[in-house]
Amino acid sequence: MFVTTPQDTKLDRIVAEARRNAEQRDLGYRERALKMYPWVCGRCAREFTRANLRELTVHHRNHNHDDNPPDGSNWELLCVYCHDNEHSRQTDYTGVSAMAAEDKPAAATSNPFADLKSLLGKGLKT
Repeated sequence: MFVTTPQDTKLDRIVAEARRNAEQRDLGYRERALKMYPWVCGRCAREFTRANLRELTVHHRNHNHDDNPPDGSNWELLCVYCHDNEHSRQTDYTGVSAMAAEDKPAAATSNPFADLKSLLGKGLKT
């Protein structure tokens, strides 16, 4: 006969929570990309193992982090150095970072100096 103790129940909950967390991570685009593509940087061809996998990142080709198609067509795996270089190149090309380009404020629609000439003329006549 098997007797469960409160400690066994707590351990079962911890294991179940760890499994749920792992499943949630597997649903994330990084985990999906790591399962889909070889662990090689798409630019410098550096190979990765579990020991240094944290240095391999997922780059969004169109710089939109919300665009995560199931086939991974907007992703490429890049080492942290090549990923940083890619975003620096984007900044050099556009003059703004990819994040700032996405959050670009709308252009001004008013002209604060539209009536400046008449305002200056009024000040001279006084």
